Amino acid sequence: MAKARNGRNRRSDGVWDPLKNSSSDRKEAAVVPKTPQSESPSYRLAYADDDFMCREELRPVRLQLELLKTEMILTEKGIKSTIVMFGGARIPAPGAAAWAARNETQRRNLEAASVYYEEARKFARLCAEHAARYAHQEYVVMTGGGPGVMEAGNRGAAELDAPSIGLNIVLPHEQAPNPYVTPDLSFNFHYFAIRKMHFLMRAKAITIFPGGFGTLDEFFEAVTLIQTKRMAPIPLILFGEAFWRKIVNFDALAEFGTIAPDDLKLLNFVETAEQAWKIIADHYEH
Repeated sequence: MAKARNGRNRRSDGVWDPLKNSSSDRKEAAVVPKTPQSESPSYRLAYADDDFMCREELRPVRLQLELLKTEMILTEKGIKSTIVMFGGARIPAPGAAAWAARNETQRRNLEAASVYYEEARKFARLCAEHAARYAHQEYVVMTGGGPGVMEAGNRGAAELDAPSIGLNIVLPHEQAPNPYVTPDLSFNFHYFAIRKMHFLMRAKAITIFPGGFGTLDEFFEAVTLIQTKRMAPIPLILFGEAFWRKIVNFDALAEFGTIAPDDLKLLNFVETAEQAWKIIADHYEH
């Protein structure tokens, strides 16, 4: 709590606040005399009690906190819009070994897919160049913060000294912040649902590179929201048409009738970073 010149307490935003703040009380509570009473878990301040915050009954509060923390920080940093990059964590950089391969076929496929790592890196550089025109508040690269295509996205932005966002999540493998995420924009999540919301809340375009279940989940979430008009019809761009048409028979869905033929128009297939950026530029600037 900051003090104004007249000695009155005001918050950092200038609002008058005569109450003692929670940070001060947390520090003072930590140095009270050690007694059986003060050392009992029941005596801990509720908001500073990790065990209490992790109770099953507090799930609604934790959901709210995960939504609020990231939103507050992005707002404070002035991030107004993002370009989201989804894609496989297991795709290596060109020349790197396919660390996730379990057999020779997977090794060949993953190492051949390194072309998508390079296109993701190039695409992020194009985003960063454009974002510079808006003081890096618009068209900011946002990835899942992990390895593979995610790393390529953050790396491309970092190579131009542009900020980029990483939305990590606690997983038993694969997922740890890559070194190219802007540290102040590196977030960690427990709830997939809240992480997905942050991917979409500022998105001006969504790019999807080849990936696994996680990438498919993110892709279908986004296309469903656009299809059902729960989200504005922003560019939805899939890199690698042969890959996507091999693993998802989009035409068969339309032929069977479970989607409308016009729903296929929501999808934009590209092979290069330049093609992807042209779709975005045409959508917003022409």
